Amino acid sequence: MSRNVTIDTVREAATAVYRAAVRTPLVRFDYPESDAAIYLKLETLQPIGSFKIRGAFNAVRQLAPDELAQGVWTISAGNAAQGVAFAARMMGARCSILMIDTAPDTKRRAVTRLGATIVPAPYDECWRALEARESPRMQGFFVHPFDDDRFISGNGTIGLEILEDLPDVDAVIAPLGGGGLLSGIACVMRALRPEARVYAAEPATAAPLALSLEKGEPSWFPGWQASFVDGAGGKSVIPTMWPLLSAWVQGSFVVSLDEVAEAMRLTAERARVIAEGAAGCAIAAALSDRPRTAGHRKIVAVVSGGNIDLPRFAEVIGACRPAADGAVS
Repeated sequence: MSRNVTIDTVREAATAVYRAAVRTPLVRFDYPESDAAIYLKLETLQPIGSFKIRGAFNAVRQLAPDELAQGVWTISAGNAAQGVAFAARMMGARCSILMIDTAPDTKRRAVTRLGATIVPAPYDECWRALEARESPRMQGFFVHPFDDDRFISGNGTIGLEILEDLPDVDAVIAPLGGGGLLSGIACVMRALRPEARVYAAEPATAAPLALSLEKGEPSWFPGWQASFVDGAGGKSVIPTMWPLLSAWVQGSFVVSLDEVAEAMRLTAERARVIAEGAAGCAIAAALSDRPRTAGHRKIVAVVSGGNIDLPRFAEVIGACRPAADGAVS
């Protein structure tokens, strides 16, 4: 599979994505426990509450009229579903979603409000369809939620914004679901700020990239477990994404679910931001000592989304006890 993800494709995406997306702020996080400066890229403020609107709109707006006429579909735990549904509505196309049946009600309701049809399916069926790029239950033009050059290029506009606001950033951390967010940002950093490093953040219950980087090949993660981190932590690294991730991502910080929950609590308390589990992975990694140990002092955590059921959010952050010094180890 040949790839066409370059700084030029990202810049071209930036000429169009703001028809649907907004330019989000980069804010300094109040974390005096660290001697590094930590910043949050607030993709929670997108119209759908997630970065996925960038890639989804960039992919859907480039479809030919006959492709749009078929209707579009995607596979998602919720955020890509909203992004593709939003983009399809803007472009006048029908939309259906093969949606993981454990997706939060908040995400289901949002997809329905956008006019898309939900086809619920177990996680394993959805993951097989992602790899095969087809499903006998779906019809129309398939928009892959991460393994698509146009989708990745749209995501890369986040990297352009980070560099505009923090030109001397030295580390960017983003959650890994399938790798489309990381690849887009890494493409920009590689071209415009090669001194900066791009890292994945994965939950310990589902960390296929860390394992793949260790083995030197795309791998399945043994003992995968579902958790409140529903937007990150796949079962494997898809082979067609491996060339981008292995070349452009410098490593993966694996965080425990307790670290994620504590990061979500601290973000709500200090930044007044509700982060979903995937975003909490990136924040937890940024707050830990791991980036500082690697020598980084200006660290950006991409807060990828905030679409979590509020009762579930309260349950998750209520289950974690504040550390005595407020620190995340």
